Amino acid sequence: MKIAATECIHLKLKLREPYTIAYESVDDCELLFLRITTNEGKEGWGCAAPVTPVTGETAEEILDSYKSVIELLLKGKEVFRHARTMEELSRSIPTKPSALAMVDMALYDLMAQKAGVPLYKFLGGYRNSIPTSITIGIMPLKEAVRKARDYVKDGFNILKVKGGKCLEDDIHKLTLIRKAVGKKIKLRFDANQGYSQEEALAFLAGTREVDLELLEQPTPKNELGLLKKITNKTPVEIMADESLMSLNDAYVISRNQCSDLINIKLMKTGGILAAAHISSVAKAAGIRSMVGCMDESALSIAAGLHFALSRPNIKYADLDGHLDLLEDPFSRMIRIREGKLIPPTQPGLGWAGDLKIG
Repeated sequence: MKIAATECIHLKLKLREPYTIAYESVDDCELLFLRITTNEGKEGWGCAAPVTPVTGETAEEILDSYKSVIELLLKGKEVFRHARTMEELSRSIPTKPSALAMVDMALYDLMAQKAGVPLYKFLGGYRNSIPTSITIGIMPLKEAVRKARDYVKDGFNILKVKGGKCLEDDIHKLTLIRKAVGKKIKLRFDANQGYSQEEALAFLAGTREVDLELLEQPTPKNELGLLKKITNKTPVEIMADESLMSLNDAYVISRNQCSDLINIKLMKTGGILAAAHISSVAKAAGIRSMVGCMDESALSIAAGLHFALSRPNIKYADLDGHLDLLEDPFSRMIRIREGKLIPPTQPGLGWAGDLKIG
């Protein structure tokens, strides 16, 4: 099965509700969709969701990479020479991780379609579903508490609260959310690099009664020494997110036991193949993983879900980045039941509808 043609489509989609995190406010996102057509008439789909502060790319740069490198390199390639293709692309566009992820998931989509199984089974099929957290951004206190209650009513059992701008507000907000939702709901907190070491430790002390499940990226991404000190001083699990971009980052974090967990995002790492290597490095060091996301189409969220279902070392999922996206052409791909993500049953990534975009 060979690649006969490719197409890259650029869309800018609004969010239903703008949100704020420690370093930016967001009300829309730019996505790029890759369609690969084979000589057998099969279509594989991939999605890039560049976020410049995280992935270091813009949508325009990815389009340029598609026209100058990706389109030419893919033409005529055998789909099942996937690892070789990704190695060649990685050498050509090493600083475009979400562009790499877009190609990687489209190729995996085609391979699993050819095998006649959903992608998570093609990748290993360790589990059939996984709970996801749902995110509460930085917002006024009453609104955050109201959102927490609403999400619990909707069936979500894991809430991820964003903060990192004001230590006292963060402690107060989590305390009130815990009181509002009760003890059975799991609470996670993401500081998005907003704290110093002293603030992170004060936060952990101030939220001791809240019973946090984990604290994500409390300190600046390049300060791994600080992350390690916090990890060593608390029973709360500490997760590295922005500190982890590549396989080498995973090696350094794991070798030095800088965190208890790592957050693997396909858009940061360059796709499923690279994410699998990262997960294996973490597993060797006894560090567990979460599969996370950014503002993404349900298409790439589905790719993250298939990957999360395939590996025993993946403990958590934070795959809610599609839920507030308006006019997502792939919005029907994923089901959520009682806070659990249910993968598509069709072969490949699972898109079964007719799609005309661009």
